[in-house]
Amino acid sequence: MRYLGIDIGQRRTGFALGERGLSFVQPLRVFEHANEAGMLEAVDQVIAEQGPDALVVGFPLNMDDTEGPAAKEARRLAKVLGERTGLAVHLQDERLTSFEADGRMARSGRTHAGKKRIRDAIAAAALLEDYFSSDA
Repeated sequence: MRYLGIDIGQRRTGFALGERGLSFVQPLRVFEHANEAGMLEAVDQVIAEQGPDALVVGFPLNMDDTEGPAAKEARRLAKVLGERTGLAVHLQDERLTSFEADGRMARSGRTHAGKKRIRDAIAAAALLEDYFSSDA
């Protein structure tokens, strides 16, 4: 089963593709967007290109496991994506995925700007890896 990992941000959204049975995850790309409509268009494009069976959306819980405004917004967007695409949408705790992405890029030799362009896709890959290793 193919999963599309989505790390949604206010200005950038990262995508990764993975297959749970193969334990394979690959960062895909990052789209910059000005608003929710732009983000939704990016999701539509990546779904059309990759043909996933389900989506995994980052769920930004607070460090004390509570849901703040960002988590409530992620839950709302997950519902929108499910209704829009007809695909199953799973929420996955994304705490520390950006930190994980930074760690993976630390010795990459990329400039700050180069890292910024791919950080969200690597965070989406970390999100999918976490989802695959969970009991979900």
